[in-house]
Amino acid sequence: MASSLATADVSVIALGRPDASASAYIAEIQRRLAAQSRVGYRMHAMGTSLEGPTADILAVVAELHAVPFELGVPRVYTVLKLDERRDKEQTLDDKVQSVERLL
Repeated sequence: MASSLATADVSVIALGRPDASASAYIAEIQRRLAAQSRVGYRMHAMGTSLEGPTADILAVVAELHAVPFELGVPRVYTVLKLDERRDKEQTLDDKVQSVERLL
C-alpha cells in the first residue's frame, strides 16, 4: 500500500474585521505557510490548497485558524475540505492532471 498523502483546501475567514478587505489576514496566513515545511501549499483565489500527511495538515490548519485571533479579530470561521486516499498516493498536481487528460 502507498504511503498516506492527503490533499485539502482551507479558507480562514476573519469575521469582525474593521473593513471588507481580507488581504492582510490572508498575507499573514501565507507567511505562516512559507515558514513551515510540514505541508505543501498553493494559494488560489478562494483559499489555499494543502498536501501532506493528514495529521500535519490538521495541525497546520489549527495554527492558521488562530492567525486572525492573534491579529485582534473576535471571530474566525474556517472551512476545511480534506481528501485522503489510502490506496495510492495522489498529489494536487496528479488530481488536476487526471481531469486534464480527459479534456
